[in-house]
Amino acid sequence: MSFKEVNIEQVPFNPFHKIGREWMLITAGTEEKCNTMTASWGGAGVLWGKNVATAYIRPQRYTKEFVDANDTFSLTFFNEQYRKALSLCGSASGRDGDKIGAAGLTPCFIDGTPAFEEADMILICKKMYHSAIVPECFDLPENEVTWYPENDYHVMYIAEITKALIKEA
Repeated sequence: MSFKEVNIEQVPFNPFHKIGREWMLITAGTEEKCNTMTASWGGAGVLWGKNVATAYIRPQRYTKEFVDANDTFSLTFFNEQYRKALSLCGSASGRDGDKIGAAGLTPCFIDGTPAFEEADMILICKKMYHSAIVPECFDLPENEVTWYPENDYHVMYIAEITKALIKEA
């Protein structure tokens, strides 16, 4: 693995582009068993005096079980050549087989947290808070209608970014 740890505050990171357009993988678990999912919703900022990331996971996603069972998870970012792999990780379930292998990704573990050797950037995140999105808190009802027609509201996770790694050239 050829990653270098960097200060997250020094990484040129545009979350609107990296998360919303390039997508990311949310990965959690152990060396014995882990799972990943593609996400294009999330954020990064400062909360409670810490650099944080937010991730949103629907209750039916298999990865949620791994995030809930562990204190940490990773957010991994890739270059465009891995778009098909991210697409597969967003459409196939790890319940049904080895989607990580099918995507051609190689798990690696950073302080016990799963990530991927093919990533360009890895954020290791320690859970701080989680809460379900609830219908009564929508200020714009059309968002509930548009994004939750099946009432499968995301759970929001707020996590401290404890480590940022970038691939060495």
